Amino acid sequence: MNLTHPIRGCDALVQTLQAAGVPRLFTLSGNHVMPVFDAAFGAGLPLVHTRHEAAAVHMADAQSRTSGCVGVALVTGGPGHANAVGALYTTLMAEAPLLLLSGHAPQDQLASGAFQEMDQVQMAAPVCKAAWVCRSADTLATDVARAIRIARSGRPGPVHLSLPTDVLEALTAAPLPTPVDFEPDPLPLSDADADALLQPLLRAQRPLVLVGPAAMTRSGRALQAALQAASGVPVFGMESPRGIGDGSLGAFGALLAASDCVLLVGKRLDFTLKFGQAPAFPVTATVLQVDAEGAEIERSRRAVGGRLTVTAQADAGSALQGLARVAEAGSRRGPSDWLAQAESARAYRPAAWADAHSSLPGRLHPVQMLHPLQALLDSHSDAVLVCDGGEIGQWATACLQAPHRVINGVAGSIGSGLPYAIGAACTLPGAPVVAVMGDGTVGFHIAEFDTAVRHGLPLLVVVGNDARWNAEYQIQLRDYGAQRRVGCELLPTRYDAVAAAFGAHGALVDAPQAMSAAIRSAVDSGSPACLNVMIEGLPAPLVRQ
Repeated sequence: MNLTHPIRGCDALVQTLQAAGVPRLFTLSGNHVMPVFDAAFGAGLPLVHTRHEAAAVHMADAQSRTSGCVGVALVTGGPGHANAVGALYTTLMAEAPLLLLSGHAPQDQLASGAFQEMDQVQMAAPVCKAAWVCRSADTLATDVARAIRIARSGRPGPVHLSLPTDVLEALTAAPLPTPVDFEPDPLPLSDADADALLQPLLRAQRPLVLVGPAAMTRSGRALQAALQAASGVPVFGMESPRGIGDGSLGAFGALLAASDCVLLVGKRLDFTLKFGQAPAFPVTATVLQVDAEGAEIERSRRAVGGRLTVTAQADAGSALQGLARVAEAGSRRGPSDWLAQAESARAYRPAAWADAHSSLPGRLHPVQMLHPLQALLDSHSDAVLVCDGGEIGQWATACLQAPHRVINGVAGSIGSGLPYAIGAACTLPGAPVVAVMGDGTVGFHIAEFDTAVRHGLPLLVVVGNDARWNAEYQIQLRDYGAQRRVGCELLPTRYDAVAAAFGAHGALVDAPQAMSAAIRSAVDSGSPACLNVMIEGLPAPLVRQ
């Protein structure tokens, strides 16, 4: 779009974001970004104003994963940028497209001791697909369009732009980007490559397709289901740091160990797959791979050598679509009980969970806390499940399912659950948003209850409170013994009362029979809500048939 008169760089920025379909900015105010606040106010672009910069990144991440559009976080320079950067690692490993915009000292003051001067690009680069400083108001809009395109292309991920205040305040008459400028660079899978990948799968007796985090969104899971239906080959999506031991995959470990041909679609052959080594990954299995990055294919080749037989480059979404299209045209496995066996393994949960109960008075077994939440998640076609934490996060992924799921991902980070819930609630108003967190994780960003209250977001946070960092406790217990446990103790804090102090609904639950009623009361409050549930601190579930 050509401008009829010059506008400020900050106005060009906001208009570009609106042209890209960005619905809101997750942000925390600061000196360097005040021009953007003014431009957003003038253009009617909503600001979700947070209590910590990392939380703003997590919220934008959740919006990205639940909507498909690029999430945008806006923070100030220097320490604001530093606070935000750590959260980018989680987004990078989750393969979610995101744009971090950080204010920056004016260019004419650099190397002179400017206020909050910092090499922000150097700091962000290791946890981004790309990072650079916008140097001119005339290039700001095209920089933003390029950043969004990079974030969405290939293996999606975060991109960082630093915005000097003099660039934001300078005038520009440069044309603004058109919608096509935001589109990802195409990286499709050809029919020939799709057929070459499918043929070994169709000849195998026990084939599997393993899909990486980028395709674990709701739309990505639909593509996985379509490929499985078209080909007759079991398809499993993987996004948990527990990898083969992810409880949401049921008895997947035994299934993988029995497979004879594995196709990786955007799935790294990393620690979650034991680097392709025995006994978890069968050394006799043929490995196939389609990935957006040639470097990932080469890394797999170093791990498994000649067992990697057919490869192709394409992004995960395009690869799933191309494979399904070719399979529908006639490349499908014949009748086999392998698919039924795979589905049985996926669905398997120990029968003992049906009557699981705590051995401690005034405490719930994690299953007793979680099972009553499923009815709420089943009540809406856009319901969102957020799982955060170590052991309790794994119990949640094993016990619950929802149309949208947002977890801490392969990064294995914790503390993002409440910001994730806020980002999802902004994106899907009216849909139930349930965040299951541990008492350790909720402490990271508990002040974001203030954000949820100010923005009127009726999300539900369920805190499994065992008064300790239970994942580390379990490691110490296993590796060093009961007499060498240290640094894992927490207080049985009333997190419900903390949430209530911010204006949210809060309730303590210490009896299984009270859980369902507490959920109803929380939902009926119409407010952000926190259920502080006293649980027995158990290890994460090991789901084995």
